[in-house]
Amino acid sequence: MTENTNDAAMIQVLAERLEKQRLPRTLAIKEKVDSGEVLEDFDIEYLEKVFKDATDIGPLIDRHPEWQPLAARMVSLYKEITEKALENQKASGNGP
Repeated sequence: MTENTNDAAMIQVLAERLEKQRLPRTLAIKEKVDSGEVLEDFDIEYLEKVFKDATDIGPLIDRHPEWQPLAARMVSLYKEITEKALENQKASGNGP
């Protein structure tokens, strides 16, 4: 298999995971923090895993710039969530 074939297969798997798992869960977490709730440990663990995965696929995204806008939008979404979650945590009196 060539690198292009491997990349295409990996991108297909990542796109399906994003559509069926990551995006729905991420939007649910965003809704949670937008309503003023704080993140629970499992939410934080999930976001940490997503950040690690995003770092791991960086080289793949670099090789396929057509996917960079989607990757940037997802990173922006995670940033919004973490900023709002921190704000909620501080407002609850349990912040850092």
